[in-house]
Amino acid sequence: MTPSSVADFYDRLAPFYHLIFPDWEASIARQAAQLDVVIRVRTGGGARTVLDVACGIGTQSLGLAALGHDVTASDLSAIAVERARREAERRGLHISFSVADMRAAHEHHGRTFDIVLCADNSLPHLLADGEILIALKQLFACTRPGGACILSVRDYAAMPRVAEVQHYGTREEDGARWILLQHRAFDGDRYDLTFYVVEDRGGDEAATRVLRSRYYAISTKRLMELMREAGFVEVERLDGAFYQPLLVGTSAG
Repeated sequence: MTPSSVADFYDRLAPFYHLIFPDWEASIARQAAQLDVVIRVRTGGGARTVLDVACGIGTQSLGLAALGHDVTASDLSAIAVERARREAERRGLHISFSVADMRAAHEHHGRTFDIVLCADNSLPHLLADGEILIALKQLFACTRPGGACILSVRDYAAMPRVAEVQHYGTREEDGARWILLQHRAFDGDRYDLTFYVVEDRGGDEAATRVLRSRYYAISTKRLMELMREAGFVEVERLDGAFYQPLLVGTSAG
């Protein structure tokens, strides 16, 4: 079977995405606190406005808004955005949500922000350097002079290029046992990802949803080169600051 479109993949994953985390609420708070440290160090504590261009169901946006940041968020998946909007309303948080492709981020949002965030290895859904550069130029256009762009990505240079399965564990929710698995099959610098969501309600059979997508296993070194080509300066990789390596660049204006 061929991979689905990125939007379709996340539309179908949105209702279950929180199950990836052992405790989604704790992850929201922890990731926001970690990102807030990076933001304060990089901008001298003056940053307030944040644009999250791959917000998904809100994992980073919700936590940053709870810390007092003025958050604008968008994503390619309309269903993920709608869920993020409900999650924000449930928490009493004001976040401006919309549906947008990061390759048209500035065209869509039409303004600049102190911080532009693209987390959760979202950028490598773009399968060629040229497509990634288009996106990064849009993120640069969204970053105010003196502001910063933050990407979180997998370290593909450290990942073996072999077929492997990642198990996210077992969750108990809504009267069901949920088992989440991810399989990666490499084809050079690209790989097909198959995500399995198993719903076991105690009968003789369990329902399994199968979601497919494709990624570009681009190195952080190459991404940093593309960030510089897009206009960012002081580009650096931060390890240990977040659950994935962070690539941070500044707009010199």
